Amino acid sequence: MSRQTEEQAHEKDEVALAAIKGDKTLAELAEHFDVHPNQISEWKQQLLGSAPDVFGGTSKAKTAEPDLKGLHAKIGQLTLENDFLEGALTKAGLLSAKR
Repeated sequence: MSRQTEEQAHEKDEVALAAIKGDKTLAELAEHFDVHPNQISEWKQQLLGSAPDVFGGTSKAKTAEPDLKGLHAKIGQLTLENDFLEGALTKAGLLSAKR
């Protein structure tokens, strides 16, 4: 992550945490941080949505199971295509039989 990106992320965190505290209204925070109130609300929701992951909750990425049936089908399709192309190239003399 670049330095500028880290600084932007830190600023977003700071704004979202200030919104969660609730000491100031969205309008006051928007004026203070020079950010639109809707953006502050969005960052606040993102922070609240990811909070369970920080404290040991399961994330969506971890719980998502790969589509094994689809992956096996793709492997079979690619194997079939490779075998077909190998046979066609061997017949055409473009691929040696010794591999």
